[in-house]
Amino acid sequence: QLQLVESGGGLVQPGGSLRLSCAASGVRFDHYAIGWFRQAPGKEREGVSCITHYSLNTSYADSVKGRFTISRHNRENMVWLQMNSLKAEDSAIYYCAAGPRYTEVCSRARGAYDYWGQGTQVTVSS
Repeated sequence: QLQLVESGGGLVQPGGSLRLSCAASGVRFDHYAIGWFRQAPGKEREGVSCITHYSLNTSYADSVKGRFTISRHNRENMVWLQMNSLKAEDSAIYYCAAGPRYTEVCSRARGAYDYWGQGTQVTVSS
């Protein structure tokens, strides 16, 4: 089992930045691809970004490309999502998830992920 806990959400003005953290514990974290997902009220959960187990591949949704950066530190069992130039439409609950092991290309498909955190709220508003 792998446990994931997100933190770092909050209220920020448009144009501002937040850094989300995902702390992992349990089985070998460094075997898993990690994804960040978000879900706004009344909308489907969407894949925002993902990173493979050794950080050799990352992927971003078009809506966040150039503004968000995903990174990880396997020895610290941590994954981060740096979010810059935030917009009102980025407001959502953000989740981290652990998914395919040893994959060369990560997926942002929700069904590919087995372990999920409880989420952290991000609100972008003036």
